[in-house]
Amino acid sequence: MTQLPSTTRTTFPGIDSRAWEHPADRVALTALRQLKGFDQVLKVLSAMLRERQHRLLYLASAAKVGPRQFADLDALLDDCVTVLDARDKPDLFVLQSPVVNAYCIGMDTPFIVITSAMYDLMDHDEMRFVVGHELGHALSGHAVYQTMLMHLMRLADTFGFLPLGGWALRAIVAALMEWQRKAELSGDRAGLLCTQDLDTAIRVEMKLAGGKRLDKLDSQAFLAQAREYERTGDMRDGVLKLLNLELRTHPFSVLRAAALTQWVDSGEYGAVLAGDYPTRDDDGARFADDVGAAASHYRDGFDQSEDPLIRGIRDGLGGIVTGVGQAATSAVDSVGRRISGWRRGNPTD
Repeated sequence: MTQLPSTTRTTFPGIDSRAWEHPADRVALTALRQLKGFDQVLKVLSAMLRERQHRLLYLASAAKVGPRQFADLDALLDDCVTVLDARDKPDLFVLQSPVVNAYCIGMDTPFIVITSAMYDLMDHDEMRFVVGHELGHALSGHAVYQTMLMHLMRLADTFGFLPLGGWALRAIVAALMEWQRKAELSGDRAGLLCTQDLDTAIRVEMKLAGGKRLDKLDSQAFLAQAREYERTGDMRDGVLKLLNLELRTHPFSVLRAAALTQWVDSGEYGAVLAGDYPTRDDDGARFADDVGAAASHYRDGFDQSEDPLIRGIRDGLGGIVTGVGQAATSAVDSVGRRISGWRRGNPTD
């Protein structure tokens, strides 16, 4: 797929965020909202994090993007707003930081923050993917929950524990992390719709994994790592994969690249490009539809997985494998929390 000039990039009038949202993202968010105590935590944080005060912090400590500051980013954001037909253009800030990161936060009106390290790492087209990714978060309503997770993790880092609820609050943090890993897959899809170039999207994931020396990297070898990861090892490695991922807010870059490629290969991305997508004027998908889409996604992934742990469970238990697999995953997650503690993951973008 070749890079398209901005003047010929396809736009999506009236597109609804459901067009790029990963099915597991929507269901994980619904499950999060059903956790006991979640509403109370949300209310407390909403009261603590006054929107104006929160925004003033970045206004005072970062560079606000506009025609006279980081004009290139301002133009990219305008392009992405046009492509995704966003009703509002969120504020965008560049924050001096050696950490490669970008995020969308805000309890009422979301805004985007890109670190200077992220800006330095990406070229112009790759930055379009990053900006589109974050705009996708804003349009999907992810910013509220990302803000919650950011501040809860900051409390954990500051005090060494999670106050105001003990294990119940820790369960909410764990659920937020699980949801955000799924939400990042949605953001990647939005980024691809803004770039309309899969090669560019894969380069972003390659740089997040291996740094800026693209001349030392190969996209096909990079994607082959995902297939190797999927099938490598024995059942013990399957458990270790779960433990490695559990406390991360972001999926691994190699696996994100593979997930994005799978979305393209499925034909769903091409359908959106051709104009076949849900719009904001639709009645909206029912939760049952979302559950069905997510169930299909997980069922297909389980049936086709080459992971040794999943393959062993599937081959050994036959018809009851799905229920047992879910129970085993829950048990491993519980053990992982006890073994690993509540250390913070390393976000990328």
